[in-house]
Parts: sequence; C-alpha cells; structure tokens
Amino acid sequence: MSQPRIQVRARRKPPLHMLPLGGCGEIGMNFTLYGHQDHWIVVDCGMMIRQDLPQAPLQVPNVDMLASQNIVPRAIVVTHGHEDHIGAIAWLWPRWQCPVHATPLAAGLLRLRFAEQQLPTSAIQVITPGDAMESGPFDIRFLPLPHSIPESCALLLTTPQHRILHTGDWKLDPEPLIGKPASPQRFQALAPVDLVVGDSTNAPVPGHSRSEGEVARALETTIGACPGRVIVSCFASNLARILALGRAAHACGRRVSLMGRSMERMVGVARGLGYLEDFPPLVPVRDLGYLPPEEVLVIATGSQGEPRAALSRLAQGRHADFELHPGDSVIFSAKAIPGNELLIERLQAGLKRAKVTIFDERSHPELHASGHPAQAELRRFYEWVKPRRLLPVHGEHQHQQAHRALAESLGIEVPWIPRNGDMLRLDAEGLHCESRHSLAPHIVTQNRIHPLEGLRAPEASSMHRRSGILSLTLPVVRQSTGWVRIGRLLWDTSHDLPLDDVALADWVDEQLAGHDADTIVTLRQRLHGPLMHWLGDHLRHLPDVHLHIMAAEGDTVYET
Repeated sequence: MSQPRIQVRARRKPPLHMLPLGGCGEIGMNFTLYGHQDHWIVVDCGMMIRQDLPQAPLQVPNVDMLASQNIVPRAIVVTHGHEDHIGAIAWLWPRWQCPVHATPLAAGLLRLRFAEQQLPTSAIQVITPGDAMESGPFDIRFLPLPHSIPESCALLLTTPQHRILHTGDWKLDPEPLIGKPASPQRFQALAPVDLVVGDSTNAPVPGHSRSEGEVARALETTIGACPGRVIVSCFASNLARILALGRAAHACGRRVSLMGRSMERMVGVARGLGYLEDFPPLVPVRDLGYLPPEEVLVIATGSQGEPRAALSRLAQGRHADFELHPGDSVIFSAKAIPGNELLIERLQAGLKRAKVTIFDERSHPELHASGHPAQAELRRFYEWVKPRRLLPVHGEHQHQQAHRALAESLGIEVPWIPRNGDMLRLDAEGLHCESRHSLAPHIVTQNRIHPLEGLRAPEASSMHRRSGILSLTLPVVRQSTGWVRIGRLLWDTSHDLPLDDVALADWVDEQLAGHDADTIVTLRQRLHGPLMHWLGDHLRHLPDVHLHIMAAEGDTVYET
C-alpha cells in the first residue's frame, strides 16, 4: 500500500499557565496568575501580617520575577473582600494600572484603600455575583458561594481549550445569615471541569463546618448569661458574625459599640451597600461609661493577639475611653490563625490579670464557625463539579497534602502540590511544573515595598542551600518535672535574621517542659528537629543551625 504524500497532524492547542506567588504553603497572601496566549490575569492579590517580625509589618507578594518572564497582568479579578485576598492591590496596582474587577463590597473596600494611597479609583470595576466578564481569551463567571464575608465567589475561567474552577474561600453553609446557601444546580451544570484550584484550609478536618446560624444562637445564649459587660472579638470582615452579635445584643437588652478602625470601616461600607439593615444603633465608645455593665456589648478587633489592635490595648489598660473590670467577659469568636498562638496566649494572660472571664474556641467551640470547607463539604462539592484534576492551594503544606489525599480517594488526579513561584502548565499531556522560582519575602515599611533584610533569595540552582548561620546557646537545669531554662537564650547570626527572640524563647520553654531526656546529648537530638521545623515556619530560608546546650547539675556544668 502506497504511503500518503501529505500527513495531517493534529493542531496543538495552546497551553494554560498558572503561577501562584502567594497562598501556597502558607495561610494568607493569596495571589495566582493565569496565562493563555500571552494574556495574563491575576486572581486575588492579598497580604499577610508578619506577627513573627518586629512591628508586625505587612508582607505582599513578590512580583519582581514577572518582568524577566515577560508577564504583564492585564486585569486583577477578586473573589472576595478579605485582606488576604485584596490587601496588596493598592501596593502593587501602580506597577500595572490594569482594571480591577470586584463585587460591590470588595470594590467599596478597595476604593477606601486607593483613596488612602491617593490612587485613582476609576480602575475599580464592579461586577455582580452571578455575572460574567471577558479578559482577552478568558471568559470569567462569578459563582456565589457562602463564606465568612458576603459576596464571596468562585471563578469559572474558560478558554476555548480549558475550564478551570478557582474556588476562592468557601463553605457549604445551609444558614449563612447574609446571602443564600450554595446552589447545587448551578455547580452541577458545570460538570465536568478540567481543573479545580481549591481551598485547602480545612482539608484535614472531618465532617462539616458549623453554620453561622448555629453560632448566632450560641452567642445569644452565652451573652444572655454573662453578668457584666461583654466584649466580643471577631474578624472585622465577618459581617454575618457582626450581624449575629447585633441581634444577640438586642435580644439581651444590650447596647452595641464598635472598637477598632477596621471594624468601623467594614460596618460602614456594609451598611452603605444595604447589609446589616436590622443592626441596632451604635453607641460611641466614649459614652459606654454611662451605661450599666449589663447593658454593654463591645465588638472589638484583635482576636489574633495583634499588639496594636483594640483588644490588646484593653488587656494592657491602654485604651483611652474604656477599661476592663472584674466580672466582665471576653468572647473570642474567631479561630487562631496558625502562627498566632503565642500572641493569643499573651493576650489572654493579660485578660486573666484583669480578672475577666474568657470564652475561646478551646472551651467554647460553639461560639465560632470556620469559613472554609471541611472534608464532607469538599466531597459533596466535588460530586457536583466532577473535576478531572485538583490543584490544592490556600493552605500550609499539611493542608495541601490532606486535600490531595481526599481528592485521590475520590478518583481525582492531583499531579502536583504547588509552592509559591511554581510555573505550572496545563496542556493535552496533563498538569506539570515547568520551572520553580525562589521568592524573597517583600514587606511594607514606611509606605515602601522592599525585600526582607537577611532573607534574600538564592539563585534557582542553589535553592536548597542554607542561608547564613544561626548559633543558639541554651542554659538548662534538670528538675523532677523535666528540663527548665535557667538563663537567657543566647543567639548569634552571621547576618540579620528577622527572629522574634521572645517567641523563640517561649517555644523553647514549652519544648523543654515536654521532654524527659536522660542526657543533654539526647535532649539536643530531640530538640534539633522540632527547632528546624519551627524556624522553617518563621523564616523563608533556613540557616545552618548550631545548637549548644549547657546543662547544670549540682556544681557541674556539661555542654554539648
């Protein structure tokens, strides 16, 4: 048989590229680029607060590598108005000056930020949840999903060759208080999708996230049983929780006051958009002293132990208009963000010194609900949209790993667990990583973005080399209850490392209390691994660590 003179080859379809620069391997600072046919869009552009650094500066995504890759974003698309999704836009937008597409609440918050930075607000374009838009080859549909802030949307990103569902943050709340529950029919109509880029925050958690309606009823019961003044701390953006607190105050005969600039700003924007219509009238903080204690409810910022937030100032007796008294109650209606545990413990220690009653997630879990999906919700959602592949984002590595395991148990392919700086490619052969780029942390100080000193990124070819030297000297004594530090924790570095020495010392003390090592050699061996893990959580590039332990027993001092 003669061979044909002309061989027709299938036309190769253009690939889709994805480049996360935040939100992978960490909680917060979400930022993902999508590129198709040289047209790039940004989905979310958030920041995080570095509580482990002096002055707790803002950290924003490092976008310096984009120029070397010839990447110029043509649009920023926002899933919802949380700071870890919009907080860096005002800092990075001047580099690109592209349109910013956001739902009304997020757009209102962005306009305030742009005005503060003296930026033009004309680039901020409002889109209604449920509507669609175009940007180059991308068709983008905003699909409402419940979360702890109104107007949260998943994004369906469609090109002629791909259907990607970027979930943003979400949960399946049957009683969200503000907004409607998720529509199964809306998402079932999308099936199957090529790839879900999905929220991993609660992937290790079994069952179903608690409903905001359940929390509202628990708050009303708890507040009704408190004898004195009640201070409730929650995230300012959790408008459903704030609405629940307003309703609980009204039912319990209490007047409401807001404490904290971000709380006042969020409530003001929400009211202007028609949310919180049945919220009771507000009382200025300076007038609370005229009310009987049983008639006062304060909603305050600072649930994460932020040193400059309202609740920390109250705990330290530094608020100009309000002072805590014995018999008052403080309710933490928020979950501790990983990394903030020590700050929260210090805050609660200050509250205990003021002799107030504390309700938190450990003793009263019914007073808070996560805004992220647990395992049962993830399974149900994936039954709706039937994804071929999953890219687990929005979480630390253990959250991403748990998300991968769950998806694979459902027959969903998870070819890659992304890190910030991974250039990913989706094409006919599947999803794979083309290259990895190391990113130095960028922080904001004095209205400027600059690399974090002492943490400059190594070259890509040497990504696994250590960054500097850290020498730790730990004097300890052995007691019947375990090992105890008896002096200062001494440390020295070859160059500046942004370590919080108080937090490090507190962590060391906790570790010592839990060890029953017979010798200092064994103690050093057991401490070294957890110490490297702790440093890995607080530093972007690990130094070489030399741990010296000096143990005193009787009149003899041993060192290792």
